[in-house]
Amino acid sequence: MSRLLRSRLLRLKRLGQVNNMLVKRFVVGPIAANCYVLSDPGTKEACLIDPGADPDVIKDFLKKEGLELKYIINTHGHGDHIAANASFRVPIYIHSLDKDFLTDPDKNLSSMFFFKLKSPEASGLLKDGQSLSLGGLKLEILHTPGHTPGSISIKVENSVFTGDTLFRSSVGRTDFDYGDEKKLYESIRSKLLTLDDNVTVYPGHGDRSTIGEEKRSNPFLQ
Repeated sequence: MSRLLRSRLLRLKRLGQVNNMLVKRFVVGPIAANCYVLSDPGTKEACLIDPGADPDVIKDFLKKEGLELKYIINTHGHGDHIAANASFRVPIYIHSLDKDFLTDPDKNLSSMFFFKLKSPEASGLLKDGQSLSLGGLKLEILHTPGHTPGSISIKVENSVFTGDTLFRSSVGRTDFDYGDEKKLYESIRSKLLTLDDNVTVYPGHGDRSTIGEEKRSNPFLQ
């Protein structure tokens, strides 16, 4: 292997190259939410999943890597996942059942922290089974309610972005308004645990995992 090729492969690995896509995680905001830049390395088209804070850091990365930001997807409408939506002038997508969370501080929980967060309204409303394109990538929307009515997960290639539905060794909270514990577990068992064991899980908080690891060791799923 040539030195140039080896250097390029090491750089892609560092940036988060997974199969035919690039995943870069930013841990943002006071609640340490995960914001992901997902991109097609071939076309340089990118989307943001849950830009909850630190937009300048994310913009610097996009510029440095020469990525063209096409849209934002919010996995749900809580403030720690939507707070930086307004900083990017691109379409915003969210499930139809969480659309009002974007502009309602009580629903998006920002009023609990004594400020009134209002994101721009959604440009498009998502539904279960819908697909979005990003370069050569296909993003499949899985409706996984429970944490909020309109929580979604996003299946892309051999990975799934689970928002606050499924975490490494944990699951999403359901004690907030509009949470539903029964629906959360139904979502996890019917939409996520049915995926292949080697599918990588990119959660809304904390480190990544795999579906197989969560089946074997997540104490909330035993």
